Amino acid sequence: MGSRGASMVLSRANRIRSKLQTALEATILEVDDVSYQHAGHAAMKENSSDNKETHFNLKIVSPKYEGQNLVKRHRMVYDLLSDELSSGLHALSIVAKTPHETTASK
Repeated sequence: MGSRGASMVLSRANRIRSKLQTALEATILEVDDVSYQHAGHAAMKENSSDNKETHFNLKIVSPKYEGQNLVKRHRMVYDLLSDELSSGLHALSIVAKTPHETTASK
């Protein structure tokens, strides 16, 4: 069995996944780290943090989005990830839909 300390360290992607899944009860949750696509940008060069997980694409399908407009859905995500945003997370691309919206588009 591994050490307890090692198991407590989660990547930013795993923390994001855990926070969103718990709060939004997502039926679909995709968390894609696309930080490598932004490695040459000035803001990333200035980032002195060793954490290179800075840019993510999120696809979230949640029943909690029912009755919420797109701005409110995005605000929910930003509120849930506020501590990540204040500690090195630089950008999110968010697709936020209800289960009904995903079945209606098929």
